[in-house]
Amino acid sequence: MVPASQASMQLLSRRLCVGGLLALLAACSSTSEVINANSPPSAQPLPQDQAAIGTGAVRVGLILPLSAGGNAGTVALSMKNAAEMALVEFNSPNVQLLVKDDGGTSGGAQQAAQQVLAEGAEIIIGPLFAHSVGVVGAAARQRGVPVIAFSTDASVAARGVYLLSFLPESDVDRIVEYAISSGKRSFAAMLSEGAYGNVVEGEFKQVVSRKGARIVALERYPLDPGRMQAPAKLVAQAARGADAVFIPEGPEVVPLVVQTLIAGGLDTKRVQLLGTGLWDDPRIFNDARLHGGLYAAPDSTGFRNFSARYRQRYNQDPVRTSTLAYDAAALVAALVKTQGPQRFSEQVLTSASGFSGIDGLFRFRTDGTNERGLAVMRVGPTGGQVVSPPPRAFGAPGT
Repeated sequence: MVPASQASMQLLSRRLCVGGLLALLAACSSTSEVINANSPPSAQPLPQDQAAIGTGAVRVGLILPLSAGGNAGTVALSMKNAAEMALVEFNSPNVQLLVKDDGGTSGGAQQAAQQVLAEGAEIIIGPLFAHSVGVVGAAARQRGVPVIAFSTDASVAARGVYLLSFLPESDVDRIVEYAISSGKRSFAAMLSEGAYGNVVEGEFKQVVSRKGARIVALERYPLDPGRMQAPAKLVAQAARGADAVFIPEGPEVVPLVVQTLIAGGLDTKRVQLLGTGLWDDPRIFNDARLHGGLYAAPDSTGFRNFSARYRQRYNQDPVRTSTLAYDAAALVAALVKTQGPQRFSEQVLTSASGFSGIDGLFRFRTDGTNERGLAVMRVGPTGGQVVSPPPRAFGAPGT
């Protein structure tokens, strides 16, 4: 985890040196865990068997779709490795991860949750998919056990079921608020049809209204090149009176959307293009039509350092979301080290000061969603360049 600013933290007088990692913990009323793990670890691998990682007294469930087909199994293995790496770099904390495979199904997740709870888990990390989070949360709630899950669907968050994921709402808030602070007052948007577009549309309208700006055009489009023309033409025409155009999609879609907008008359030299963390991809950087576009994302320094350590240990590249499992395991280990019997209480987990992880600041809301401290990046031929760094500390909740 990369260090956050200590200026706003009420730090304990003691500093905990944990195997070369510096952990600074604020008072329990405003916990902010800061772990510096950018240097290579010196600890030896933790002893483990097929079903557990570590030998500590505090049992923690880790539920992932390890045997799921397609890309899901690959992602799950990378996340499991990252969780193991976090414990190694914490220098053998008093934690044992009870690893369970949910197979990518809600039934498998329910069975896995029952198993880890029967084995004495005090907190559960995972699962990955939205359809599994609900059943795990329900089982855990009956025992008063909190869950830190990885779904990006905020609708499955709940009190005691916290999402440590990259929620699209955070990206939308950060990029729109930055654009408005930079003088952009009128917005157009091209949003895809489907659940993701629905979430982004709701948050986009809310933040624009809250900040006193306006939306001059908003069109939804199907992921079909032949059917983008009509909505793109409407947005391109309306955008002649806009300061910015928001296109919150990934590299498979954004270049085609921009091409269609330009064909409809959009002047990208006059209108600022805006995106989300999905733009943080070489395919975006290699498209000259997108150069100068802005998007919200974590500062990539933490992930680069993490990736180097991961490759050294596992001889392969991590998946991007593996940092979430690392941060979850490191957070649990740190709270076990410092917070005593209250380590997984709502008061500790929803600390207003939050925590600092591989991808920067984050904190859990009481409703289970999260806030992240994101940077604003500019698209260029060599990658994303920081134009507004991530915050060094959180303000009051909800700000």
